[in-house]
Amino acid sequence: MNSQTDVRILAIETSCDETAAAVVVNGRDVHSNIISSQIDLHTLYGGVVPEIASRKHIEKINQVITEALKEAEMTLDDIDVIGVTYGPGLVGALLVGVAEAKAISYAKKIPLVGVHHIEGHISANYIENKELEPPFLCLIVSGGHTHLVHVLDYGQYEILGRTMDDAAGEAFDKVARAIGLGYPGGPKIEKVSREGNPDAISFPRAHVGGEGYNFSFSGMKSAVLNYLNGCQMKGIEIVQADVAASFQQAVIDVLTENVKKALKETEVKKFAIAGGVASNGTLREATEKVCKDCGVAFYRPSPVLCTDNAAMIGAAAYYDYLAGVRSGLDLNAVPNLKLGER
Repeated sequence: MNSQTDVRILAIETSCDETAAAVVVNGRDVHSNIISSQIDLHTLYGGVVPEIASRKHIEKINQVITEALKEAEMTLDDIDVIGVTYGPGLVGALLVGVAEAKAISYAKKIPLVGVHHIEGHISANYIENKELEPPFLCLIVSGGHTHLVHVLDYGQYEILGRTMDDAAGEAFDKVARAIGLGYPGGPKIEKVSREGNPDAISFPRAHVGGEGYNFSFSGMKSAVLNYLNGCQMKGIEIVQADVAASFQQAVIDVLTENVKKALKETEVKKFAIAGGVASNGTLREATEKVCKDCGVAFYRPSPVLCTDNAAMIGAAAYYDYLAGVRSGLDLNAVPNLKLGER
């Protein structure tokens, strides 16, 4: 087993539609990472239905925790810390994980650490990149969030830019639905885009005014819908792959332009990507090229650690725990929790 100085964390994640549990030692050593996905269930409805997600979490939570402990060859008696996502996310979904974590913490007298979901995504980079330490810049791109963050230290963040409207992943889902691909949008658009021409249609790239690095994707989504309507009215054939590829390229151009600008202006020498959309191969290649051109080291988690999982929560919980963060049994779900807030 492990030495007495090791910190063994049982992590729980239920912020959206994945019920996940993991055992992580010292923030970077993953002994198990169990994910029960609800994608097939929500595909029937074209998106995540919060009520269904919550009910499914209740069904699965004990199963994934049992499996995570079994795979790690541990019991609750071996666990030093419980880490759990308490926001942001769907309030009903979050409450399932928080209630479970508090129950275990109380019953076994194990310290409890509430973890910020976006902080978890950033921390996913520590798991596979053992040498990565702050400071670095991180682009978090997911269904609910698009942030460009300066990671000053473990648990210390300066938000350089964020989306002013839709998150990039949200735009992917809406465009995928409009062109008949269905849910989940990101992976389906990426797959179809391989057959399409990214220069076929010129969709606008939104430039948000001011000094910061903010993003906007709502106008781009509207431009796609207007293009589709225009084609239908004029009887012009819609080439699904070309629409997907052109839209995807427009999103990537907006993201990488701000990344390039931030790298040059901050002179930070390390850059990482995180979040569900960060599993998009075209985006990964584009950001890696920007880093290479700027002479910056590039880091990325493997796709399984980009989407929602509990290993990343365990990584974040470890550094919060070392910093003295402890949550009481009054810990509650905070659906709109901002990065850096407690």
